[in-house]
Formats: sequence, structure tokens, C-alpha cells
Amino acid sequence: MKANVLNLDNQQVGDIELSEAVFGLPVRRDILARVVNWQLAKRRAGTHKTKGVSDISGTSKKPYKQKGTGRARQGSLRSPQFRGGAVIFGPVVRSHEFGLQKKVRKLVYESDFSEDESQRMERTETPVEKTRPIDQSLAQRDLVVKLLDKVSAEDRQLLMLKRNAA
Repeated sequence: MKANVLNLDNQQVGDIELSEAVFGLPVRRDILARVVNWQLAKRRAGTHKTKGVSDISGTSKKPYKQKGTGRARQGSLRSPQFRGGAVIFGPVVRSHEFGLQKKVRKLVYESDFSEDESQRMERTETPVEKTRPIDQSLAQRDLVVKLLDKVSAEDRQLLMLKRNAA
């Protein structure tokens, strides 16, 4: 699989041969949706909570006698039908996280590599100290900072620029 190699000025500087096994996979939108939902579910705090009958402070005495008042029988003022009473089947503190197989997570990253429309950035050898030139060149090419995620960890300068631009 052939791909164009572009520099930061959006000029083609060469071609590169990419492995079909990594970059030629079909894009799986269904798997991508599963991984996005998994990540968002892990991020949720799950700190919502309402008080049940046992959580409400107050007496356990009957509000009034069982018979003779003409009103409906009541056993507690902490019941859900009273103001300040409990909430039945309300939310409780819990984790919203669910499991996702390692193979599925790996498949998303492989599929993400395949989606990049066969354009690769050349490693910059010229020192770039500011984020602005990187941002302008990426904006001209209608690319997002996601491309810089795929820069190797050895290129510390681009890694720092990416972190600053995010």
C-alpha cells in the first residue's frame, strides 16, 4: 500500500510503502462506537444518590392512629408519599464501567491507522519551538491534532508541541 509523505508545508516529499496487515484493514465503525461508549462509561463518576426509607432521619412512630380518622392508614412519615420522604428505586452510587475485550480495543487502533487516507507526515528535523506554525500547517491541511498522536515517543519535541496544542 503506497502513501504520500508530506512535510509541514503540505508539500509531497516522497512515497512510503505501508503494510497491508496494519494499514489496509477495513474501518469498523461499529467497533469504534463500542470503544467510545466504553471510554465514556468509564469516565462517568456515578456519584448520584437519593435517600431510601432507611436513610431518612425521623421517627418510626405512626403519624396517627390506624382507625377513626377517616384518612388513609399510614405507618411512617418517611414514606415516599410524604414531603421529605424517601425516593423508591432512585439512583445509587455505582460504577458505570463495563468490560471490553483486549482484542476489540486493539482492533480499534488498527482500524484507526487504516482510516488516515494514506497521507503521512514527515518527521521534522528543523527545530520548531512554537505551537503556532504546527497549528497553522495542520489547519491548512484540514487535519486534527490526532495525527500527532501517532508520532513516536522518541520525537520529544513534537510530543511536547502536541501536548501544548491539545
